[in-house]
Amino acid sequence: MDSRIVIQQATLVNEGEQYQASVLIENGRIERIKRDGLVLVPNAKVIEAQGLFLLPGVIDDHVHMREPGLTHKATMESETRAAAAGGVTSVMDMPNVVPQTTTIELLEQRYAMGAERCHVNYAFYLGATHDNLEEIKQLDPTNVPGVKLFMGSSTGNMLVDDEETLRSIFSHCPTLLMTHCEDTSRINQRMAEAQARYGEDPEVIHHPEIRDEEACYQSTQLAVKMARETGARLHVAHLTTARELQLFKPNNPQITAEACIAHLLFTDKDYARLGTRIKCNPAVKSQYDRDALRHALTDGRITLVATDHAPHLLSEKQGGCRKAASGMPMVQYSLPAMLTLADQGALSLERVVELMCHAPARLFGVQNRGFIREGYQADLVLVSHRPFTVIKEDVQSLCGWSPLEGMQLSWTVEQTWVNGQLVWDGKKVDSTIRGQRLRFTK
Repeated sequence: MDSRIVIQQATLVNEGEQYQASVLIENGRIERIKRDGLVLVPNAKVIEAQGLFLLPGVIDDHVHMREPGLTHKATMESETRAAAAGGVTSVMDMPNVVPQTTTIELLEQRYAMGAERCHVNYAFYLGATHDNLEEIKQLDPTNVPGVKLFMGSSTGNMLVDDEETLRSIFSHCPTLLMTHCEDTSRINQRMAEAQARYGEDPEVIHHPEIRDEEACYQSTQLAVKMARETGARLHVAHLTTARELQLFKPNNPQITAEACIAHLLFTDKDYARLGTRIKCNPAVKSQYDRDALRHALTDGRITLVATDHAPHLLSEKQGGCRKAASGMPMVQYSLPAMLTLADQGALSLERVVELMCHAPARLFGVQNRGFIREGYQADLVLVSHRPFTVIKEDVQSLCGWSPLEGMQLSWTVEQTWVNGQLVWDGKKVDSTIRGQRLRFTK
């Protein structure tokens, strides 16, 4: 590891500004930021960055690395390799693995795995169930990003839909509650209707009819209502509908919403072209819904953008609404995709950085990350305004495919630093580098 690195004359995009500056990294931290000039220090490795853009490393609050128990489709090593290649320097991983992360003991076991295997910084959620309230109460909020609560059935059999249990969790959770909101009774009803009409495994084009707007709205409305009544800090994962957005007030620190890349890129018309590759829960919905989500990126109702990175083997994606697995790998291309949306006029570069770097750090209280500031950890990504086409051969995730294959993105991740270490050099990941456990100020 080089103890001193100077990134010379990059265009920084940070805290609402773009400006030319040079950055000195020393012993893993940002030591100095000099606007409009050079940093000259002895024995430093110099990165000439004229014409390139330097951003804080992306913090993705919603990934599924599948380890332990599901390592045939993904591992901590493979998915943090994909993250590093995409400029994502910190990930927060979900509890629906095998065994499910529903006790503090299992949580700490996963942190120990992360220390051995993750190429970027990492954190793990505790999962809520019908009977682990005492574990939730004992959580140290500085050790976890939050508690994940599946209010709708997705994957991993962690559904909690009893209102009394939900109210207890909302009332006693000592940290942020992140919810998956879909009404399971509504989904089951709509699935039965679809099967009666189309057969046992309806084609994937019917997925947004089964997991429909009403299923999302009913569950999200209940979550927001409970948060208001109990004072809980609520973060609703992966909004998909314009109607749900009506439940959120701009820039409300207590009740916040996440949008995911798939729902910002795709619409129900894309099922004809991509089939089950874009099958996810909640479902990709209409163009009207996608456009409403894009609009909410700039009006304060969407607090942050994540991926819900959820790799499956293509063999597991075969079938229709019933049989095909839900979820897709997205972490490697999330930043280039969002920067491409900025080129298309959906939002500014500064807003991309706010939604993907600053806002996650602020919402979860991530210590010393998410901003380019002196004294902060040197989690940084250097990008160029250079288009490329996503191809299968470049996919770092173990599953080996991307729903974006064939799509041209207009920005390239040239280099990624994690704690001052160059983990991605534009061609490969340095497999010797390990990230750090995230810590939280609550």
